[in-house]
Amino acid sequence: MKRILVTGGLGFIGSHTVVELQNEGFEVVIIDDLSNTTLSVLDNITEITGIKPDFHQIDLRVKNDVKHFFDTNKVDGIIHFAAYKAVGESMGKPLEYYENNIGSLVYLLQEMRDRNLDNFIFSSSCTVYGQADELPITENAPVKAAESVYGNTKQVGEEIIRDASNAHNINTIALRYFNPVGAHPSIKIGELPLGVPQNLIPFITQTAAGIREQLSVFGDDYPTEDGTAVRDYIHVVDLAKAHIAALNRLIDKKNKKAFEYFNIGTGTGSSVLEVIETFEKVNNLKLNYKIVDRREGDVVAAYADTTIANKELNWKTEKNLADALESAWKWQQKQA
Repeated sequence: MKRILVTGGLGFIGSHTVVELQNEGFEVVIIDDLSNTTLSVLDNITEITGIKPDFHQIDLRVKNDVKHFFDTNKVDGIIHFAAYKAVGESMGKPLEYYENNIGSLVYLLQEMRDRNLDNFIFSSSCTVYGQADELPITENAPVKAAESVYGNTKQVGEEIIRDASNAHNINTIALRYFNPVGAHPSIKIGELPLGVPQNLIPFITQTAAGIREQLSVFGDDYPTEDGTAVRDYIHVVDLAKAHIAALNRLIDKKNKKAFEYFNIGTGTGSSVLEVIETFEKVNNLKLNYKIVDRREGDVVAAYADTTIANKELNWKTEKNLADALESAWKWQQKQA
């Protein structure tokens, strides 16, 4: 049984990926500093799968703690989620974002190098493309100057991984996600940001639940059909399964280069207003929202061409936006 380390494994995407890993027969060890999640997620994962993952509360910015973990734990691969991830927040806290997102990555790769470890999957982002020249976005699209500090940490992270994988023979895959949404069908895990949400869907669900008075739509003057920004929203369970496909590709030595990257999305773009309308329709309710100024760092539109990921990873999405928004609302209601 392969033992896989999942950093940030109690977070939104991490927890869903842990469930899918366990469902596929992997043994999982989680590192999380609990900065944007709670320990209760560990119990909920256990309820879903019947297996309690090994858990270590570690701040990956502390190099000695990272080294001690690897001194005392053997792993066969790493899926690295742990990072700060809010576009807006990153613009006001650049140094915190660089320290956390870049420093922890370097420390992990150093341990892999020093111990001859292989199989590294990086949680990357479509933000590396900036505002793409053509839509849908393919893997051949140029990586542009980042629109946000968060986006830049993903660009720099990929560059570091590419250099490390080539120099130290570490097989790696970066998954460039588009916008993960939804909750596990059990409704035992989902997106639960601490504090004010930085992403659209939890802000929608919290507004619907009365936790937030009003939803802000950042800009209606974009050059899109209805003036609001367009994104590719992928159900988090589909995204989690993409990590399993990528991990198996590395374990089976089917990767074609030491460093590979794939777009992980649905291939469909939805505007903010379309998301709101779909949420209202599938859940039979009305949202209180208002149009406000654009938010710094946001691009106009981004949605994926998933052809390469579908073919190379033998993976495709199974759920749609309505599925995701229905599960997100069920999850929110459970938090009341």
